[in-house]
Amino acid sequence: MGLLDGLIGSVLGSALGGGRAQPQDPLSAILGGLMGGNTGGGGGGNMLLQLALSMLQQNGGLDGVLGKFRQGGMSAQADSWVSTGQNMPISPNQLEQIFGSGAISDIASKLGMSQRDAGSAMSQVLPELINQLTPQGQVTGESNSSIGDALNSLARSLGR
Repeated sequence: MGLLDGLIGSVLGSALGGGRAQPQDPLSAILGGLMGGNTGGGGGGNMLLQLALSMLQQNGGLDGVLGKFRQGGMSAQADSWVSTGQNMPISPNQLEQIFGSGAISDIASKLGMSQRDAGSAMSQVLPELINQLTPQGQVTGESNSSIGDALNSLARSLGR
């Protein structure tokens, strides 16, 4: 599970501006920053990452999601997440424009938070997740298989 822990720490840590979470509990510290301290425990961080990974998987993997952003007029943002340079931000409204309000509402329900907070959290985590899945600046078959591997590991850690 070391690879998953590293991915979780990197994704959520970078979503807070490069801060490093403690290895023993990377999710609570990171999610605390994302949610203004209202995390309800480390499980919420696991769930947030699981939902972000599921969003990628359900929308055609990295290629599918990046395609949606490009078709939605957000090519510069999508390309920045894959590149080795700085990630461009995306707003919760832009995320909702791409995936629909129903998808964000569903995430909010699963996380037990407002739709606004869920959109804000996902708009920070999703770009960094894509960035971490494409460390060489390109989408590869390994990038897409990492999504399924991470989902399986998270499901085991959540006892599902």
